[in-house]
Amino acid sequence: MVDDEQRLAASIARGLELEGFTADVVHNGIDALWRAQEVDYAAIVLDIMLPGKNGYEVCRELRAAGVATPILMLTAKDGDYDEAEGLDTGADDYLRKPFSFVVLVARVRALLRRGSPSVDVPLEVGGVSLDPRQLRCRVGDESIELTPREFAVIEYLARRAPDVVAKSSLIDAVWGMDFDGDPNIVEVYVGYLRKKLGKQIIRTVRGAGYQLQSGMQSGPRSGGDGRPR
Repeated sequence: MVDDEQRLAASIARGLELEGFTADVVHNGIDALWRAQEVDYAAIVLDIMLPGKNGYEVCRELRAAGVATPILMLTAKDGDYDEAEGLDTGADDYLRKPFSFVVLVARVRALLRRGSPSVDVPLEVGGVSLDPRQLRCRVGDESIELTPREFAVIEYLARRAPDVVAKSSLIDAVWGMDFDGDPNIVEVYVGYLRKKLGKQIIRTVRGAGYQLQSGMQSGPRSGGDGRPR
């Protein structure tokens, strides 16, 4: 639990302990960055407005260091751009203050389900290899780094291949069952993945959902310099 509001952090930690969790508390970004790399936590609740390093910096540096611990960001800031920045730095979920403690616990439990160690094992489906710990995908001889959200989409499709996955199932699994944003976000991320990995990687089944293609022969799309786009 990382928050510079000491009473709030202590209160949340006590509540989490009553729910069966063991919670450590720090109050600045520098301690958070150090502690998160020293201890194998199940989840991190991270405020954005912190002394030393803000939550965006902490999250970005943890992901760059290979720490894949699920992160729930807390903030008093209000705006879609703030939420987008948090998610783009590698956060898994986002909760605005003031919030219900019941909702926070539900979000943490959802992150724990999605971040279970049982899904950290490398996965291979057809010509696609996924490494959950490194957030990397390999198609043929090409290794491509993905954002956490892109990886979550492709991994969910891979674990259910060759089944067709409904858009609603992807939203529940990747964005959470309480997601109330634009459902077209799925098409956006499928588009990102096709640009990075190749158009043939994900098949759209009209009226049904999406399917990860297996047995692909070609690698990801590349530019003139040979690097994936």
